[in-house]
Amino acid sequence: MSQTNIFVIGLDEANLDTLRDVPHAADYRFHPLLNVEELQYGEIPVADLIRKAESELDAFGGSIDAIVGYWDFPVSTIVPILAERYGTRSTSLESVVKCEHKYWSRLEQQKVIDEHPRFALVDLEGEPEPPAGLRFPMWLKPVKSFSSELAFHVADEKEFREAVAEIREGVHRIGRPFEYIMDRMDLPPEIAAAGGQACLAEEALTGVQAAVEGYVFDGEITVYGALDSVNYPDSSVFLRHQYPSRLPQPVVRRLKDISKRVIAQIGMDSATFSIEFFYDPETEEVNLLEVNPRHSQSHSEMFEYVDGVPNHHCMISLALGRDPRLPDHKGSYDLAAKWYYRRFADGVVRRRPTQEEVDRLEQEIPGVKVDLVPQEGERLSDMPGQDSYSYELAHIFVGADSQAELQAKYDRCVEALNFEFDEVAPGEEDAR
Repeated sequence: MSQTNIFVIGLDEANLDTLRDVPHAADYRFHPLLNVEELQYGEIPVADLIRKAESELDAFGGSIDAIVGYWDFPVSTIVPILAERYGTRSTSLESVVKCEHKYWSRLEQQKVIDEHPRFALVDLEGEPEPPAGLRFPMWLKPVKSFSSELAFHVADEKEFREAVAEIREGVHRIGRPFEYIMDRMDLPPEIAAAGGQACLAEEALTGVQAAVEGYVFDGEITVYGALDSVNYPDSSVFLRHQYPSRLPQPVVRRLKDISKRVIAQIGMDSATFSIEFFYDPETEEVNLLEVNPRHSQSHSEMFEYVDGVPNHHCMISLALGRDPRLPDHKGSYDLAAKWYYRRFADGVVRRRPTQEEVDRLEQEIPGVKVDLVPQEGERLSDMPGQDSYSYELAHIFVGADSQAELQAKYDRCVEALNFEFDEVAPGEEDAR
């Protein structure tokens, strides 16, 4: 029996290991299509990437049964473009861009829900002014970005102007290639006028963060999991994602209801999604933060630890026209987390843990997987996809049967991961 050929845009080794754990993986043959480096570094040459992917697919001698991806832009938009050409299943390009373009997404949300912050576009030309009707503190971000790149929390007009200056300087890296995608579409006038290099201001939200994951199969929307997102103390950056959510069940039901209304309005089908929220326990107020037109590959190990199947299963099943239903809590652990081990200052990696050290750590602590982020000799601020305030050193996935065990396993990993840093790289001082 021939294997099913599944092309994965931006296939990386860590996720290949996880894909091999999905049901029926023995029947699948995973093919890499484009690599992570060309998809994430520098100004993304999206037109060239599409042509390169088409060339590889045209040269393939077998059947093209599915084209999938689990990364943010440009992968999220390349998938439906290629799917349309090669006759594979995907949601529409328009539904993806409605999620990816933060301003368009807000306009769609406000048609069906009230649970979102006040927002407005910011003029990047001339002397920037805070939008009328919005209060500090607020977040400024490009209408298209990922991993919180160029997202700034501003408390007053001085910080507002400084953030606008940085966004203006760097918005083209993703904004210009995003506009190439937008040019393929018949856009509403207000979105065409805004373009892909605009800036959005949103009033800052308060409370605890949470997220849901779901999919749309044959027009039916299913939300299959809710997770907590926990920040570092006194910080806006993630310390960990944790599954399942510890929020009260009535709150989880509200998150699911809001998600279904928004996804129906956006018009997604044959697709996974993840949606981020804020919930304020004091006021019981819920606000939608962001809609992602893909499942979160960051959560795949957590679902595998708890449910017994990584969430990549949903992506693969939908692309093959199959019901992607997940088992409920059939995994080895009661709870799981993805921890972000970070450094809050720039530096050059003089030493990072060896693969032997990582392998030994994973063997010594059951239910632990460690992915290192920077390379030896790399300046942290040169890494792609980092937020504006910190740098990721490692992603630490942990399965456990109690909150105390979850914390203890993470603490052991951090203690064992020996990173060393210099302020400058060898030869960098001379270059100055």
